[in-house]
Amino acid sequence: MTAPLLPIIALHRDELPADTLELARYMVGKYIVHDVPQGRMSGRIVETEAYPVGDSTSYAFIGRRPHNDAMFLARGHAHVRLTYGVSYMFNMSSEEEGTGAGILFRAIEPLEGLPLMQARRPGASLRDLARGPGRLSTALGIGMAFDGVDLCAGHGLWVGRVEGEETPVAATTRIGLSREMHHLRRFYVPGSPFVSGPRKLLVALSAIRP
Repeated sequence: MTAPLLPIIALHRDELPADTLELARYMVGKYIVHDVPQGRMSGRIVETEAYPVGDSTSYAFIGRRPHNDAMFLARGHAHVRLTYGVSYMFNMSSEEEGTGAGILFRAIEPLEGLPLMQARRPGASLRDLARGPGRLSTALGIGMAFDGVDLCAGHGLWVGRVEGEETPVAATTRIGLSREMHHLRRFYVPGSPFVSGPRKLLVALSAIRP
């Protein structure tokens, strides 16, 4: 395994805000890491979406079922869902054990393991390698086998931070939904070319520190 590009420290569960909106905001600027036998893949999170308790567009809205059980685990667990039979959505549980809610990882800035990601997304430019939730999962090799994985474990598929980093965060409305579209529940790094969606939609409605 090649030496890490950045000194990424695994996030502990007690570092994660115990509120879905706050967690979605907090995770912008953090890192997704996937350690595989061929090496390490990692990327800086530049876009998330929040799906809090009571949100009718959330996978957890119908209540706890076998297919969405990971959404009801303590915050910091992966929930992977196949949509339209083609794309895997990589989410993270966001509340206390038994409360169904989560955040969706929408885009990363690819950093480590670029050849490994490019092998999974042949022909994609660096900008488009993991720009969008389906592309992100494909590039990082995330599928249903990771549903329920503890992302705070610090090995395999995990999330982390770099000590001392600060990231500006903007909030706007979510995209790709047919209802509850007016809420400011999408968080992103202003000006990042790796954020998904049409550029004209990325008007910063608020700018805050995580």
